[in-house]
Amino acid sequence: MAEENEGIRQMVRLVDRTIPGARMLQLALCDLKGVGFNMAHAICHVLKIDEKTKIGMLSDEDLQRIEEAVKNPLKYNIPRWMLNRRKDYETGEDMHIHSAELTFNVDNDIKRMKKIKCYKGIRHAMGQPVRGQKTKAHFRKGSSLGVSKKKAVSGKK
Repeated sequence: MAEENEGIRQMVRLVDRTIPGARMLQLALCDLKGVGFNMAHAICHVLKIDEKTKIGMLSDEDLQRIEEAVKNPLKYNIPRWMLNRRKDYETGEDMHIHSAELTFNVDNDIKRMKKIKCYKGIRHAMGQPVRGQKTKAHFRKGSSLGVSKKKAVSGKK
């Protein structure tokens, strides 16, 4: 095992994220915000890199290619339906966003829905489930959850 870890870098920096070098490539790509299992598989397939390779074993050129593929998957002929931001509200373009930009865009989408008072925006504002889930058992937060001890003890007199 000591011989196996000899040529592996301990930590690898990839798309503003530090990843342990002992992780398999596909799982390491899934650690990046905005890259899921299918996108990670597609990137490995397009770049012809084995998914089970430890990320610490890759050369700097391979890491550069992986980072470029994550940032611009259309350049590497990854299908449009795999992108996470299709038909953007402002530009109408299909694009793939990652890291802090993804969080920023999701927050802006929710704010826009609240502002125009669409159904999903109203549900977000009320803290209710947005995608049609039942509310009887789940999503109960705050005062409606459980029984407080003071009320239970004072009721016994």
